[in-house]
Formats: sequence, C-alpha cells, structure tokens
Amino acid sequence: MNGVRKTLLAFVAITITVGALWFTNRSVTPKEATWEDVQAEAKQSGYHIINTEELRKRYSKNPDRLLLVDTRQEWEYRAGHIKGALNFPIEPTWLSRWRKKGDLEAFIGSDKDRFIVFY
Repeated sequence: MNGVRKTLLAFVAITITVGALWFTNRSVTPKEATWEDVQAEAKQSGYHIINTEELRKRYSKNPDRLLLVDTRQEWEYRAGHIKGALNFPIEPTWLSRWRKKGDLEAFIGSDKDRFIVFY
C-alpha cells in the first residue's frame, strides 16, 4: 500500500511539473490590435489620434511645440525617422508600457504645453 501511495504521489508531482513547464514555456501570439482597439484605448486614456495631414500642419507651423517620439526599436530609428524625433523604444503591450512608465515620464519632461506625438 505504501509503494502505491508513493507511486501515485510521484505521478501527481510529475504531472504538475510538466503542466507548469508547458504553461510557462508555451508560445503566446500577441493579439493584433484593430482600429477599434486603438480608438477605444485613446478614448479610455484621454488622448486623441491625429492623421498625417494634421501632423504635417503642426510640424510646418511650429515644430518647437511638438515632441515627436519614435517608439520603434533603436535599429529601426537609426534606419530613418522624422527629423527632430527622439527615440523611446517601447513594445506594444500593457506590461511594457507599465514597466517603462517612470522612464517615459522622465523622457517627456515637465513641459505640459508641448503637443506630444507617438509613432
């Protein structure tokens, strides 16, 4: 009886270990954001979306009042970016944005009158 109990306990331990390894090592495909997702996040977060024409007008009128933030990876930024844009690489996940929140606040600075554009 004691041997059966040990075998059953070992089987349960192995099953839990295999399940935990599978769960933590499985590949997770991030959800593709739809236009509706982008609009909903903008509304919820209190920012608005502009198109390229509005950006061009603002950039032509007063580029010093704009803070252009290129959120792509550094190598993509080096390959080409809008003149005057600064690079702040960030992944499009809530966890990445949450982890970099303090860094982003320091990066943006205290000038609240600038129009900030993330792309």
